[in-house]
Amino acid sequence: MEENISENRHATSKVVHSSEISKVPLEQFDAPLNENPQDCEISSKSLRDTTSSSHLKEKPYACNVCNKAFCWRNVLKTHLRIHKKEKPYVCKVCSQAFTQNGSLKIHLRIHTKEKPYVCEVCSQAFTQSGSLKSHLLNHSKEKPYACEICNKRFYRRSKLTEHLRVHTKEKPYSCDLCSKAFTQRGHLKSHFLTHSKEKHYVCNICGKAFTMIYHLKRHFLLIHTKEKPFVCEVCNNTFARSGDLKSHLLAHSKEKPYI
Repeated sequence: MEENISENRHATSKVVHSSEISKVPLEQFDAPLNENPQDCEISSKSLRDTTSSSHLKEKPYACNVCNKAFCWRNVLKTHLRIHKKEKPYVCKVCSQAFTQNGSLKIHLRIHTKEKPYVCEVCSQAFTQSGSLKSHLLNHSKEKPYACEICNKRFYRRSKLTEHLRVHTKEKPYSCDLCSKAFTQRGHLKSHFLTHSKEKHYVCNICGKAFTMIYHLKRHFLLIHTKEKPFVCEVCNNTFARSGDLKSHLLAHSKEKPYI
């Protein structure tokens, strides 16, 4: 088995599926992961070699559930936790669990108030590099991803993908209990909690409990951090909730939707 995997690191003629590597002991995959899982495990010397470009294109380890492929075997093993619903990394403060250690480290910044990513334009700080990148688009006004159907533009490709489901009527996320379907995974998660009135998500500062993590996060932002991450592109006014920003934007457009 180990010989087959080693052989396929340097050949793309055969793909190692997750169904094959699932028989390998878990301990072999629990080496610390890089913060950037896209990095391939080859030396810097070989990276400089011209032949390394072909190596970087190799993704010999494929998930047998969704067929997504990876260049690292241990990254595939981590990916499989999504399908198995495994979340071995648990926050000691609020008990929220994650599939990757890196995700837990990022989450912990909520509790430590650490915001290492700072905007050079306005000095606003963020816990994640992706949040900073999205914020920088507010300054550039750039929305590079356009819908081919209605021409609405978006900062991120993922938002365009979600938006396209408005046109296609696609609802890929279904509730196992009542079969209600949703366009976004987050909406399904929120809906699923309506079947249970248990309040699993507890604020570690004031002890208030919530049925949905979205409500806990909103509570944390509004009450304890006073953070206002939603910025008006017209007047730079800031808001704690996206809904408040949308209502505010109507003032600029002079729309009166409730007549």
